Amino acid sequence: MIRINLLPHRELKRAARRRQFIGLAVGTALGSLLVALGVHLWFSARIAEQQSRNQLLKTEIAALDKQIAEINKLREQTAALLARKQVVEALQSNRTEAVQLIDQLVRQLPDGVYLKQVKQTGAKVNLVGFAQSNARVSTLMRNIESSPWITAPELVEIKAATVNNQRMSEFSLNFSIKRPNPDADGTRAPQAQKDKKA
Repeated sequence: MIRINLLPHRELKRAARRRQFIGLAVGTALGSLLVALGVHLWFSARIAEQQSRNQLLKTEIAALDKQIAEINKLREQTAALLARKQVVEALQSNRTEAVQLIDQLVRQLPDGVYLKQVKQTGAKVNLVGFAQSNARVSTLMRNIESSPWITAPELVEIKAATVNNQRMSEFSLNFSIKRPNPDADGTRAPQAQKDKKA
């Protein structure tokens, strides 16, 4: 016996396909929404983790900045102490320099030369005085050059002058003090003497 289906099978297939399409569309939308939600949650977790790391770094940087400020303060204090120490050492090493300078001036001053002013600036000394002749000024310069403590005489000016109704030569003269250096045994001697020993 032959059966004939008179139902509208095309409409039924079309309706079935439509239901299948709607189901796939809804499933795809739900899947996409779930994937987007998962990605969002993953990125949120990564951002929160990075923010916690950044906060930790900021805390550590603040602590390091405080330590650096303390180190800089200690360095400034150390530099100030070293500067004071150097000043004290310079004063200690040069405390007899004025006595030696006066002693050398007395030893090297020839007869007929009279000093009016002695001015020291660091290792430089300026002499102003009177001499009975220019030759005596030359003798003074030679004596300074041969001294173990003072050196490099340089005549700044010499001119005629009258002192107590006597004709004199007024002069201005510069020279340098040889700074002492410590010897191996702890004593101090001029650099020129050390060079001669060498």
